[in-house]
Amino acid sequence: MDINGDVEEFSRRIQVRFVTKLQAPFKVPSTSIAIPSNLTRMGLSAILNNLLQAGNADWKTEPFDFLINGELVRMSLEEFLLAKGISAEKILEIEYIKAVAPRKEEEPSLHDDWVSAVDGSNPGLILTGCYDGLGRVWKAAGLCSHVLEGHSDAVTSVSVIKPKGMESSTDVSVATASKDRTLRLWKFGVDKSFDHPTKIRAYKILRGHNASVQCVAAQPAGDMVCSGSWDCRIKLWQTNELDKGGDSVSIKKRKMDSEDEESQSEGEAVSTLVGHTQCVSSVVWPQQETIYSASWDHSIRRWDVETGKDSLNMFCGKVINCLDVGGESSALIAAGGSDPILRIWDPRKPGTLAPIFQFSSHTSWISACKWHDKSWFHLVSASYDGKVMLWDLRTAWPLAVIDLHKDKVLCADWWKGDSVISGGADSKLCISSEISVR
Repeated sequence: MDINGDVEEFSRRIQVRFVTKLQAPFKVPSTSIAIPSNLTRMGLSAILNNLLQAGNADWKTEPFDFLINGELVRMSLEEFLLAKGISAEKILEIEYIKAVAPRKEEEPSLHDDWVSAVDGSNPGLILTGCYDGLGRVWKAAGLCSHVLEGHSDAVTSVSVIKPKGMESSTDVSVATASKDRTLRLWKFGVDKSFDHPTKIRAYKILRGHNASVQCVAAQPAGDMVCSGSWDCRIKLWQTNELDKGGDSVSIKKRKMDSEDEESQSEGEAVSTLVGHTQCVSSVVWPQQETIYSASWDHSIRRWDVETGKDSLNMFCGKVINCLDVGGESSALIAAGGSDPILRIWDPRKPGTLAPIFQFSSHTSWISACKWHDKSWFHLVSASYDGKVMLWDLRTAWPLAVIDLHKDKVLCADWWKGDSVISGGADSKLCISSEISVR
């Protein structure tokens, strides 16, 4: 019996219409066609590419994803319709989007020790923190433009500071946190081209924590940063170069060879947020007056910057390593920690303690999670299982698994909207690019 006969025998046909929000040349005619109901995403993609090729001889095959009633199809059509109680008698409308998966892997950027922190919020550079005590600025894969020298222990967290009105400036300010109990603030120009990395020193050292500083985040306006520490405290700091009042001292660097003397100011915390009872592992500062924090005490808190009080205190029964706020209306909280489950809460809903999504494809602790800043649906997670996963809230399975690291992944972020960057215990910064997030 021929193949078509087999398909007919084992699979009924259903009438479908393909629709999309993509622009030409991605549009196919909106007429309905009959297809076998046992097709999965790969089969649907093959049919769609054939239809696109029929209307465009130069068409190059693209991978697609498919949505029915706003949910991504991750099984055969037959199983999906059955699971969702959708009738196959009517014409089924299937929306297609570009598949969200990396098309390209850049050469890894090598460090001298574990890559513990990464920030991709500036499209012109990648900022990394390393267990060798150095921060590094990368213009592209393998191209290190600056080395940030000064910490005496591992750098645990890094943050690009974006001062108001400075978006077009060629000067970039960044903050780093370290196991040496300090934070440091740095400023450098990014418009020059370099044959070898420029070594720079911090313009300000922030002292006040009495244990390892685990995390740092910048206020949206860039006037302040906040930090979380193993001392259970969250501290807020000014980022301006010159402090008003007597809370800074100028310290001279010893004259080294022919280098000029430099002065570094020291800053004290503006305020301290008290409430966590164990290590503050992650902080985010999404709105001017609101800070979110996560801790090894199993809680996620939302703080009012002005009053210093927490307005939300959620306990989730697990040590939490990472936290991010984003998604729909920038209101969803994603967090991961001492089990393989990435959890997402919506604090706007009553009975907030129950997560609205739980993703469980990782096999070890989750070390990082970051929302895509232009999409309500997409986020990335990293784990000690050595994998980075791309997620879409419209399906329970990962859209893509990035398996470039040979050891624990310790940090991950989005870069330039279409790349995922990650660092790990294999001393590598990896870049996976050409990801179509719409």
